[in-house]
Amino acid sequence: MPSSVVRKSSYDPQTGTLSIWFVPSGKRYDYFDVPPETAEAFRLALSKGRFFNIRIRDVFRSREVDDASEA
Repeated sequence: MPSSVVRKSSYDPQTGTLSIWFVPSGKRYDYFDVPPETAEAFRLALSKGRFFNIRIRDVFRSREVDDASEA
């Protein structure tokens, strides 16, 4: 489902890292130690922004990723 907040996301089950690219800023943030059930629920959420605000933001440790440095 398209989101006005989340451009795309990916999840690495081996590390528990959920990467989220945001529409307004274009920035990517990685969220650490995210359980697979939470990542799947986020993927299926009808409102990614609402789910993010309630179940991910301020719940999991995160960092901004400079995608240019990974190229």
